[in-house]
Amino acid sequence: MKNLNKINRRVFANCFAGAVTLLLLLGPALPCTAQNKSPAEPKWVDLFNGKDLEGWTVKITGHPVGDNYANTFRVEDGILKCEYDDYKEFGGRYGHLYSNLSYSHYKLRLEYRFEGRQLRDAPRYVDLNSGVMLHSQSPHSMELDQAFPASLEMQFLADLGKGERQTGNVCTPGTDLVFNGKLTKKHIVKSSGPTLPADEWVSVEIEVHGNQEIIYRVRDKEVLRYTQPQLSPDSEQAKPLIAQGANRKLTHGHIALQAEAQRVWFRNIQIMPLK
Repeated sequence: MKNLNKINRRVFANCFAGAVTLLLLLGPALPCTAQNKSPAEPKWVDLFNGKDLEGWTVKITGHPVGDNYANTFRVEDGILKCEYDDYKEFGGRYGHLYSNLSYSHYKLRLEYRFEGRQLRDAPRYVDLNSGVMLHSQSPHSMELDQAFPASLEMQFLADLGKGERQTGNVCTPGTDLVFNGKLTKKHIVKSSGPTLPADEWVSVEIEVHGNQEIIYRVRDKEVLRYTQPQLSPDSEQAKPLIAQGANRKLTHGHIALQAEAQRVWFRNIQIMPLK
């Protein structure tokens, strides 16, 4: 009987030691492990790879989707350029370079710089004028001769030597928005942005929260914010989309860089998801 008790005590001791060893190997219980893990911080991701137009799609007025007429958009020395040296005339060929993916909640940052002046036969307002379109319809939904997508533009402007010409306005082709608590149908809502010379790089950032709020910043300073972007039922750009069942409330869309007869360069185009 004494020998049996010794055996039982030895077995219990071995089992207890094994359990302690296993606990040390496995670490603490699941709740403690979960507490040590934190969600990954959002990071900036390159939208432009600095080499080619991979991830982007061209649509130019009067030309089918994907036809980069006269090499309008090109990449040289790591810079995404909108150029017109192969054009004989502008001829109303407004162009946009669309991100292949659609986005909803994010921050977008980039740098732009104007080069030269507009093509001679283009409308005068496009001189030292470009922009980036947000919540845009897809290039595949554009009509062949449609000039601008239904979207919200952060407008880029430079000094023409004729007084204040602030950059960072919002333009609204096919859209309406709420500004200072009131619905507005103005095509341009002016920002508090600076008037800048054309021959320097300008950094901008846009913070987009779906349909809730959009904020524009120029050189790290907020210049404009608005809410509730929506398709405008009275506009020629939005009518076909609404007729096809599109939600008037704009919660997401493509990002598009603009080409409207003014040479402009872009670089360091990055996006950070917020949700």
